[in-house]
Amino acid sequence: MKNVLILSGSPRKNGNSDTLCNEFLRGAVDAGNDVEKIFLDEKNIGFCKGCMYCRTHDGKCVIDDDAAEILDKFEAADVIVLASPVYFYSIVAQMKTFIDRMSARWTRTKNKEFYYILTAAETTDTVMDCSLECFRGLQVCLKGSVEKGVILGKGLSKPTDAKNSAFMQVAYDMGKNV
Repeated sequence: MKNVLILSGSPRKNGNSDTLCNEFLRGAVDAGNDVEKIFLDEKNIGFCKGCMYCRTHDGKCVIDDDAAEILDKFEAADVIVLASPVYFYSIVAQMKTFIDRMSARWTRTKNKEFYYILTAAETTDTVMDCSLECFRGLQVCLKGSVEKGVILGKGLSKPTDAKNSAFMQVAYDMGKNV
């Protein structure tokens, strides 16, 4: 059994990326894992100020908000799922704000298995390149961490398109095989 943390960056609950998170969660639970999903849009996460307070205070941030609790869960997890719709060829602000707050603990966060879920209306080959690199940029900074799977949900225009797509089975299977 693994401890799985899913971070849904979508600003739209039950939108395409969040729906695929739910299907990944269902598969991971069916496989017997301990799974928690956090919907970042419901959390109060301030912007990193780059003040370096965390460097001299054992990873504690000067900002008192929900990020500390999420960072605790991130550190405790074996598996991390990062999910975001693609806006203007990049991840949404909710996810980027959280990733920036990893500054407080990135040096002590190690050995994670990462899965990435990205969705976009567009279908071009390059629409998700920047977003995927944002996720990978975090992963490569965390010693011993590896990428285990990626879902590139292209062509999902309406907020409910994922529900009737082949990506649902892919997300379930990926979760089931954690």
